[in-house]
Amino acid sequence: MNKLTAIFAAMLLAACSGESQQEKPPETEQQTTKPPMDNQIKKVDYPETKKGDTVDTYFDQKISDPYRWLEDDRSLETGEWVKAQNKVTFDYLESIPYRDKLKKRLETLWNYEKISSPFKEGEYTYFYKNDGLQNQYVVFRQKEGQEPEVFLDPNTFSEDGTTSLASLSFSKDGSIAAYAISEGGSDWRKIIVINAETKEMMEPPLVDVKFSGISWKGNEGFYYSSYDKPEGSELSAKTDQHKLYYHKLGQPQKNDPVIFGATAEQKRRYVSGTVTEDDHYLIISGAVSTSGNDLYLKDLTKPESKLITILDNTDSDTYVIENVGSKLFLVTNLNAPNQKIVTVDATKPTPDNWVDFIAETDNVLTPSTGGGYFFAEYMVDALSKIVQYDYSGKKIREIELPGPGSSSSLSGKKEDKTLYYTFTNYKIPSTIYAYDVEKGESTVYRKSGAQFDSDAYESKQVFYTSLDGTKIPMIITHKKGLKLNGKNPTILYGYGGFNVSLTPSFSIKNAVWLEQGGVYAVANLRGGGEYGKDWHDSGTKLQKQNVFNDFIFAAQYLIDEHYTSRNYLAIHGGSNGGLLVGAVMTQRPDLMKVSLPAVGVLDMLRYHTFTAGAGWAYDYGTAEDNKEMFTYLKGYSPVHNVKQGTQYPATLITTGDHDDRVVPAHSFKFAAELQAKQTGNAPTLIRIETNAGHGAGTPVSKSIEQYADIFSFTLFNMGIESIQIPDDKK
Repeated sequence: MNKLTAIFAAMLLAACSGESQQEKPPETEQQTTKPPMDNQIKKVDYPETKKGDTVDTYFDQKISDPYRWLEDDRSLETGEWVKAQNKVTFDYLESIPYRDKLKKRLETLWNYEKISSPFKEGEYTYFYKNDGLQNQYVVFRQKEGQEPEVFLDPNTFSEDGTTSLASLSFSKDGSIAAYAISEGGSDWRKIIVINAETKEMMEPPLVDVKFSGISWKGNEGFYYSSYDKPEGSELSAKTDQHKLYYHKLGQPQKNDPVIFGATAEQKRRYVSGTVTEDDHYLIISGAVSTSGNDLYLKDLTKPESKLITILDNTDSDTYVIENVGSKLFLVTNLNAPNQKIVTVDATKPTPDNWVDFIAETDNVLTPSTGGGYFFAEYMVDALSKIVQYDYSGKKIREIELPGPGSSSSLSGKKEDKTLYYTFTNYKIPSTIYAYDVEKGESTVYRKSGAQFDSDAYESKQVFYTSLDGTKIPMIITHKKGLKLNGKNPTILYGYGGFNVSLTPSFSIKNAVWLEQGGVYAVANLRGGGEYGKDWHDSGTKLQKQNVFNDFIFAAQYLIDEHYTSRNYLAIHGGSNGGLLVGAVMTQRPDLMKVSLPAVGVLDMLRYHTFTAGAGWAYDYGTAEDNKEMFTYLKGYSPVHNVKQGTQYPATLITTGDHDDRVVPAHSFKFAAELQAKQTGNAPTLIRIETNAGHGAGTPVSKSIEQYADIFSFTLFNMGIESIQIPDDKK
């Protein structure tokens, strides 16, 4: 069974990657540079942003919020502000002489055929394919011995490519498909049910679905989750009570019964329901935050059966991964911070009856199942290691991976004898491997067609010491033969939250950066999941400053080791990583030349009042908890720590006007504060993508434009006057 609750554990993760590779070495040349100086950059004439008189009181302390009016995403005034800011931003970006060169290079490297791992449903084998620059991947299928045919083409869902396929799920025999679409990048979804053979719609779409899986019960219907539509703006109003529904095919959505979450006693912010592969049990997970869940099961073979409690508290992250009859296999970090698998009988499933199946180790466990086996994937210093076990718990073998890097999960149905996984790292594009579960042999199923010469680059892991003595891993990637002279354009990327692990992966956008002689460094900060629950917890609430310190010391390491210097360093992060960048640039504006906060959580006193933001309190705490928590949040909240008369680095804030996960008001208010208080000529710009959300499903064309802007802004503000790219010699 897939871990659908993982969508909640990674609720803030911004996903905007493109993967690639190259067979012929590009002929790159060095950029033309001169020492970057603020007075070389023309001072930007920003639009005027009015100040209001809103004041909030927290524990007898008054906090002004002059830009509160920008929180109203439906107002004409906010719309006009967005237009005015975008005009200034794009006028600036268009003046950078090599912006179009970078865009064309991104298009060139992005333009190759990409195909996903195959999966079987009914009589067909399905796979996702992108010809190169298609905005969205197309779903194909084929019967054995026949040519592939298009099953779903999301590029036809909207003229501008902004309606994306969010998920696809098949009934048990594969005869019916239900798929969810996202319009304009919103987390609100529609679910469309079709006859898988004829591709004809079987009933009206389900609407107003959010943070949901689609889990089928036989061929009769499926479980899904959503909130009641909020009052006010659907893009920013608070959503607080998640409910699990059952939809029986042929019935109107208004008749769908609530299975869990209907009462105040069952109130949860995130609820999921999954059916075991044998259709025996419905497993329900409920959570009030992005960490910790309670757990229940219902015996679907007995229609009148009641819910049985597995866990009645949210002190752990626990889910059912598999069952054999009434024997359940659960993954848990209860009394096991690095996770383990336990077994228990469904009739008495509480923790006092759990028996260890795969014990906890020193490394974080992320297991999967398929082909009649368990696959225990371990993170060893953020790198993958996979061990195969049978259903008795006997170790079969360790799977030999191609090298240091990241492997996707080996998963599939019980009857599958071949499973597929991808392997990648920061310099090697994703390769798909076919794995024979009985022989233990991996063979290349499909190499990437990306035009990137991996042999010309090196990627190494280092460990540096943070402020309190903690050792932090970081992977640094660059061209071979790099001169450690402190003059290499460098992007330092981080996240540091929500138990999310940054494992090595290739992306075409970073390939273009590396081609230009850039250094790309990723630090595995506390707050992530690389070393389990303890590592995560050490970067939450009153320990959140650990994350910022870890990032600051990563930057200092890169400078001390002469990879770069202050004048050639940019910091980048998205979502919770946008908070990271905002906090570090306001605490240490002297440390970097360029700051790139993307879709960031930047107003820490009010984040919990928007959409599902209250569910992030496990990591952040809220300003309403107590005076100590309020004072701590105010002490690092980027919006509240922009100081008059400070020289901040050149800053390009990016967000989407349809982001209903981290609402754009965070970025709007931060931009307004920076523009009002910045000293010196370093630009403070905000790039607001219209008809776009938090990142998932972003059309390829928009991704290319955005990263051409980010890279050109970064290089230009490092004093780089011109660039040479391989296409210049063709």
